[in-house]
Formats: sequence, C-alpha cells, structure tokens
Amino acid sequence: MDITRPLPLLGGLAPAQFMKRHWQKKPLLVRNAIPGFQPVLPPRELFALAARDEVESRLVLHEGRGWRLQRGPFQRRALPPLKRPGWTLLVQGVDLHDAGAHALLHGFSFLPAARLDDLMISYASDCGGVGPHFDSYDVFLLQAQGRRRWRIGRQQSLELQEGVPLKILKDFQPEEEYVLEPGDMLYLPPRYAHDGVAVGDDCQTYSIGFRAPAQGELARELLQRIADAAAEDAPESLYRDPSQPATDAPGAIPDALGTFARKALAAALKDPAALERALGEYLTEPKGNVWFEPGRPLAPAQALVLDARTRMLHDRRHVFINGEAWRAAGRDAALMRALADRRRLEPRDVARASAAARELLDTWCEAGWLHAEEGEP
Repeated sequence: MDITRPLPLLGGLAPAQFMKRHWQKKPLLVRNAIPGFQPVLPPRELFALAARDEVESRLVLHEGRGWRLQRGPFQRRALPPLKRPGWTLLVQGVDLHDAGAHALLHGFSFLPAARLDDLMISYASDCGGVGPHFDSYDVFLLQAQGRRRWRIGRQQSLELQEGVPLKILKDFQPEEEYVLEPGDMLYLPPRYAHDGVAVGDDCQTYSIGFRAPAQGELARELLQRIADAAAEDAPESLYRDPSQPATDAPGAIPDALGTFARKALAAALKDPAALERALGEYLTEPKGNVWFEPGRPLAPAQALVLDARTRMLHDRRHVFINGEAWRAAGRDAALMRALADRRRLEPRDVARASAAARELLDTWCEAGWLHAEEGEP
C-alpha cells in the first residue's frame, strides 16, 4: 500500500497523514468512506453465524433503565423479534468466518498487523445499543446498514455504573453528535467515550478493533515463553549450597539463593533474540476458539493465500506464523516477509523459492494455514 496516497476511506487523507494527525490523538468522521457500501452479511446469515459454537456472540437488551446481557451461541428463535426495539446482537471475529469481512479488515493494512484484532458486527433493532462506554483501544466504526446516532466526548470521569452487566459510564458527557449512514465511518482513539443508538430497524455497524496488550499481561507471557525456551535449550542446573552454615533464622532467604535466582533470570535473557522470538510467537498465537482443517499439499503454478485465521508476522531475524518461529535470511526471508505483508504469494514468487522454503510452504498448506487461491486449478 502506498501510504502517501489519499484514500476515500480516510476522508481524502493519506495513511501517513491520518497516523500523524489522528491516530491515538483525535476522532475523525468520514462521510461516504466506502461509496455504495453493502453489508458483507445479510441479517439472516449473521444470525446463523451467531448460532455456531465456535463463534463468540452476545445479546444486549435495554429495557427501560435496565440492561441484560446474554452470551451465545443463539439459535434464531432465542433472539427477540426484529421489530422489538432496544436489543443488540454482537458477533465477534466475523473476519475469521467470512471472506468479505476478512478482506474489509485487511483494507486497514496501513496499520501494523500486530495491532489489528478483529471485525465485530453489531446488529441492532430500533433504539438498540450497548450504552455510553469507552474502549481501551482504537476503533473504526463503519456503518454497514441502516442508521446509527453516535454521541461522543472526551470523558473526564471514567466511573462506571454499578449493578449492571455492561461497562456503562455513570456520568456520560457528550460533546458532539452524528448520524451515520451506510458507508460512513467514525474513528475514535482509546478512551474516547461514545454511545451509539440505532435509528430505525436493521442497523448494522462494523467495529474494526485493535489489540492493546496490558503491560503486566505482556510481561507474564514473554517471561513464561523465554523461561520455557531456556529450559529446553540448556541443561537444568540445580541450586547448590555446600558452604551454607547452620542458621538461627530459618525463615530468612539465603543471600546465595537470591544470587542464584538473579543469575537464572540473566541466563534466560542472555540471548538477544529471545525477547523478539517470544514476542512474535505471542502475537501470532491463534485465539483459543480457532482451529484449522488439514489442507492439501502444495501444487505447482498456484497462487497461495493465508487462511483467514492465520496470523503471520516478521521481525529482523524471524518469521512467525500461528505461534511458531523460524529464523529467516536471504531470498527466502524476503519471500516469507512478503507473504506476511500481502497475505498471498503469486505463482512466480513460489517458483523462485528454494527447496527448503517450498517444503515449509508445503507443511503450512497441509496444516491448513495456507491455501491455493480459490478458482486456481
């Protein structure tokens, strides 16, 4: 993608301009971001998706001043009538199950794939919504069907209402209001308060959300992975204390044991690539509800595309795919990085791969992580 080229998706801004002016700084309203946009899934197909066990879905009902939250899967008969006002169906990770949603999500590839999370569809009847709230991550809100009124504001108090099953702000102070039509889009930075309410029936809004790992969570994951790798790569060394004298304070931790612990941690971190490897494996780990069907072996003269559920990233030394890491260098490394960036390889690219790289691609095809493009022989 040419990041200096203006995009209708960003209201005529180039991606470089958008990132500098708006990303994590201030909202952006774009009218007609996708001209003539049609929903990737009609309501009937969205309801069918919400009935599947492997799909995360939630039902929010607003009754008077009260709120109810139910978790799916939902059979169609478990959902309220379409004409009943005040209910919302939220279907998470639609990009993992629908090619159109997957393509739409990756239309935002001017942002690092490591930050891109998923596409959620919110279907609402008239007056449906989830209440005034804030997200801890960036979000693009694309109107797909019907109309939705958004009220937004830079919220000072983030105190939440008590006794409700949703994270609803106690004292929402909106500053601006917009009604979005199909194809319109609203970008909001993290912690920017917003409240969206359907205006009329059959309202679909697509939320393109982003990953924002918490510092503690990230540290825990990385340290665990680094420790596991160190235990596999080096022989186990047990603590020894032949010079330990008798003690009259048995509750005190020996200084030598503290020194041993510091050395153990330093040894685990001594490989400069250990942190990079652990980070890439963590960021490409598939979600818990994701699994792959075995695929077919690599065939000649075929374009290859990553499965919608596959996560693939790269850094200076490695290529990462679905929680696994490979050292990469030279021409094959460029090939694998191109696959991670574009999520596809043309037949001419595959033909130039070395025997080792083709063997690796074949392994990924058989695992279902990579496929021949549909329509190819």
